[in-house]
Amino acid sequence: MPGIDETARAIVADGKGILAADETVSTITKRLTARAIESTADSRRAYREMLFSTPDLTAFIGGVILQDETIRQDGSTGIPLIELLARRGIIPGIKVDAGVHPLAGAPGEFVAEGLDGLRDRLEEYHELGARFAKWRAVFVIRDGLPTAKCIHANAHALARYAALCQEQGLVPIVEPEVLMEGAHALERCEDVTGRVLHAVFNELFDAQVSLEGMLLKPNMVTAGNGFARQASVEEVAEATLRVLTRHVPPAVPGVVFLSGGQDHVLATEHLNAINMLDGPKPWKLSFSYGRALQDEALEVWRGQRERVPAAQQVFHHRAWCDSAAALGRYSGDMEGEAGFAQPDSTPHAPH
Repeated sequence: MPGIDETARAIVADGKGILAADETVSTITKRLTARAIESTADSRRAYREMLFSTPDLTAFIGGVILQDETIRQDGSTGIPLIELLARRGIIPGIKVDAGVHPLAGAPGEFVAEGLDGLRDRLEEYHELGARFAKWRAVFVIRDGLPTAKCIHANAHALARYAALCQEQGLVPIVEPEVLMEGAHALERCEDVTGRVLHAVFNELFDAQVSLEGMLLKPNMVTAGNGFARQASVEEVAEATLRVLTRHVPPAVPGVVFLSGGQDHVLATEHLNAINMLDGPKPWKLSFSYGRALQDEALEVWRGQRERVPAAQQVFHHRAWCDSAAALGRYSGDMEGEAGFAQPDSTPHAPH
């Protein structure tokens, strides 16, 4: 069985990224209900099975983050969904935090919970076939926020989680997300993201987490979505690479960005622009997208079996675009009709 260092590198090898399919039941229910699809264990299974069984997906997706319900479900043919992924050479992972909750003594701030009993849960998930895990912490930008207390509490929890993962032979994905909500400038996001990453890696070091056997899942550096002037794609790319260069050790094999509610095309453009920048990039810079990878396919599918092939084609196309962006080879020509007409749907296709 490959070690955690090898697994971490395999997830982000050759332009591959991660499909985040770890929405909680309440979150996926909202997305299904918005499209007039009844949310049941069967409809949630059918939706995720459609994504996981998309033909030729392995070229673009190195790992999938599952949710507790999904990791225990069988597909329509009786094969466990986790096995469906593993047979295709896609590495299965699992979300293990218990969600964000108000941080006591810090009004308006949050901490991720779920450390109690985590060792036993990780052991069970490993036995079920998971080879990596994910834990998300969130940081709100407001006047005076995030506080040092909030940053420390979440960084400490992320480090404890990561150490427990590695003890159980799982690659930890460390996800400190500075939220896009707010009316802050890009510069403020860059400052906060830098402070958060600095604290996280200090705690990881103190917890003796092996940096070679982990992946970082950060936000991109953007202006708040309520700020009057939104930064250009190039400004976002430059600020994001600058903050990574200052705060993320080169030993980390991969940085897999979250989409954070970005439009699917913009998330692709930002990732591509970051990879096209000059300067040292010692880590693979790839994606771990949820909505930005799924939304188009969900819109086409709408719970109807006869629409599965069309939805899979749309999903395959977005994964192809994001994979190309992870290699700095994406262009707008890959969108729309022109993109679907590509005779060779690989990130190496000329465009």
